[in-house]
Amino acid sequence: MRSYPFRIFNVFAESTFGGNPLCVFEHADGLTDAEMQALALQFNLSETCFILPSDKATARMRIFTPDAEMAFAGHPSVGTAHLVHELYKTPGQLTLECKAGLVLLQLHEDVWTFAAPQAPQISACQTDSAEIARILGLDVKDFSSQPLWVNTGSDQVLVPLVNEEALLRAKMNSALLDGWPESSVGRKTVYLFTFDKTQRTDTNRIQVKARYFFARRGGGIGEDPATGSACANLGGWWIAQKCHLPASLQISQGGQMQRPSHLYLDILDDMTINVGGKVREIGRGVIQI
Repeated sequence: MRSYPFRIFNVFAESTFGGNPLCVFEHADGLTDAEMQALALQFNLSETCFILPSDKATARMRIFTPDAEMAFAGHPSVGTAHLVHELYKTPGQLTLECKAGLVLLQLHEDVWTFAAPQAPQISACQTDSAEIARILGLDVKDFSSQPLWVNTGSDQVLVPLVNEEALLRAKMNSALLDGWPESSVGRKTVYLFTFDKTQRTDTNRIQVKARYFFARRGGGIGEDPATGSACANLGGWWIAQKCHLPASLQISQGGQMQRPSHLYLDILDDMTINVGGKVREIGRGVIQI
């Protein structure tokens, strides 16, 4: 019998039960790929992470959804960094190796921040806007500009909306999903967002509200309470739109799910994209195999 300790975190959480839940296994040495995948299905969270040694970084991170392994994801990187920092007694900076590359993470005033592992790759969406709007239960007039594929580590369709009312009204129609474009790893996802450049927080950040939908491989639609990779892609979208740099944004997500989440997005003059948030540990245990 083999024992594997794990932690449960809420990532991008400002309160105990906010943010996006994450399971991280402290030491994954000896686990097979099939066992990692089975454990991700066992916990059935959006992602489960496994920490391994690395000769390129502070640690290596493998990320599994209940269905498949991912090359990169935002909230798993932040939650894993929080645990690596504790286990390895690192200073306030570390690197994680993942399939998309090396991810630099820094801790400052209780906020973990990661740099997007890739420069933004932008491309037009092959599905026309009218069809995308129909699948989302919206009208093309609800879009503030054309949907785009953006990839800063994980490719997703980004759809900017004209206002919060359209954001709240959006609802993916599972019966029409055959018409939705797939990502490079075969996932059907969409990141919807709307923002007001004139409305600032007390930290002078532009406020954004966002939602992230995904098709479950077993059928049906899921919604993510906080999506770090999509937040990084929003930074890529901002650059592609030639918006002012540097820029600081605060993204609110998960409110409709009773999982309020805050993500901090900074796009620097040199086009570096940083995404940050807080991590709260809510439990730990041991799995025996």
